[in-house]
Amino acid sequence: MDVSQRLSFFAALFRVDDNPTVGMWMLYLTIAALSILVYKLGFAQKLPVLKSIIIYVFLLLGSTVLTFLAIFLPITEGLVVAALILIIYKLRLREHKKTEANLK
Repeated sequence: MDVSQRLSFFAALFRVDDNPTVGMWMLYLTIAALSILVYKLGFAQKLPVLKSIIIYVFLLLGSTVLTFLAIFLPITEGLVVAALILIIYKLRLREHKKTEANLK
């Protein structure tokens, strides 16, 4: 069985099967960036600096595990969808608040 047929979209895009070192780093950076984006858009609160650093360290550590899973599972694709949904939500919320402020 050919492994390249079973790769997820982003793993195939970054050619993890042809060039594993560069491909895995690119996949890791993509997952880390998307995880941070989803966290900031959906869950972030104003925290002290040390607590924020701890959260980002754990996000980066978790991204390591997710990178290995993302070779064959659609982890990155799910993060892209989550980020898009949260971006749309934030834009609509901002628009709603602006409309409400104009009515008052």
